Amino acid sequence: MIERYSLPKMNNIWQEEFKFKTMLAIEILSLEALAKQKKVPPAAVRRIKQKARFNLAQIKKIEEKTQHDVVAFVSNVSQYIGKDAQYLHLGLTSSDVLDTTLGVQLQAAADILVDDVNRLLKVLAKKALNYKDTACIGRTHGVHAEPTTFGLKLALWYDEMQRNLERLRLAKEEVSVGKLSGAVGTYSNIDPQVETYVCKKLGLKPAKISTQIIQRDIYAVFMARLAIIGSSLEKFATEIRHLQRTEVLEAEEPFGKGQKGSSAMPHKRNPVICERICGLARLLRGNSVAAMENIALWHERDISHSSVERIIMPDSTLALDYMLNKFIQVMEGLNVYPEHMMANIIKTRGLIFSQRVLLALMDKGLARPKAYDLVQRCAMYTWKEGVDFRDSLLLDTKVAEILSEKELDNIFDLNYYLRNVNKIFKRVGL
Repeated sequence: MIERYSLPKMNNIWQEEFKFKTMLAIEILSLEALAKQKKVPPAAVRRIKQKARFNLAQIKKIEEKTQHDVVAFVSNVSQYIGKDAQYLHLGLTSSDVLDTTLGVQLQAAADILVDDVNRLLKVLAKKALNYKDTACIGRTHGVHAEPTTFGLKLALWYDEMQRNLERLRLAKEEVSVGKLSGAVGTYSNIDPQVETYVCKKLGLKPAKISTQIIQRDIYAVFMARLAIIGSSLEKFATEIRHLQRTEVLEAEEPFGKGQKGSSAMPHKRNPVICERICGLARLLRGNSVAAMENIALWHERDISHSSVERIIMPDSTLALDYMLNKFIQVMEGLNVYPEHMMANIIKTRGLIFSQRVLLALMDKGLARPKAYDLVQRCAMYTWKEGVDFRDSLLLDTKVAEILSEKELDNIFDLNYYLRNVNKIFKRVGL
């Protein structure tokens, strides 16, 4: 489903080996806590820790009969432990182990994603500073508006990813939750101190209250945060895709030696990585909806959420990890064409200075509606006739009566629009 690349850590988190190792750790930690309460002989716990292990193939074989993964796991571990297996899984229910394991997995996944975002932030900061004063046209509705700089575009992305970093940190904290409270959350067969002990050892916090499961709104928020981060990446990738269009060509994702853009057209250099990022962002949003659907379950628990989570949580964390690393690759190798940016700035023959002309006429005492009509009339003449906007203004007798050529020269000054760039960079911490 997702292209494999050199980031095995995230993949390992969702492998059964990692899952069952974590489950075994939870079982042993719970026994340690029970031993402290003198409910399990300490000697038995020591023997269990020496002997406890599992075999994935055997678990699968047992599960074919039991149709229950945790029962199969406990049965397999018990085979290695022997007589002391009577203490294994004491007072626990399956979801105690599964949901606490999920907390460990999501915490580990969040750590990887936080590292990804920090690396992307470093690249964005470097590129933003590099192109801080590189003038380009700003667009609204896809139409030329007023000048900005390419560095400001990237500084905005940097600022947005700073917010996403905070979202990830909060997401990690929110999902770093465990529970060992029994079949319906009442600690009927296990003391709350066992839960406290196990969660502390795992770096999790105990759920304040639970049913048989940790409540799924917690995971829905986590998934929503991943979807938001993915949507930010889609936004950035979409901008690069637009800037790479042939008639714009202000920036372009890297194109490797030997890379092919089309099976039919050898000239093609397509924004395929950015398009891939945009596609995967849809997956993240879809998975976040599925996570929200998991919130409503029957009474203290049903199992309808489980099958969904086995797909959406690995897929979303893997996908976002992939997207972040691919976008880092895009930004590190981004081709930027300042000369094309300048060519596009002058493409509309000075129309981008229209607001400054409007304000200058108003400063001379002209009412805004009348000033607007005058400037628009000259602008439409430029659109229609292809005459430079400055010349259109000079040809208009009413404008010429109010603004001199020298005043127009001052108005048509590109640097005027960029005079606050340093202040903006300072505000975003660059």
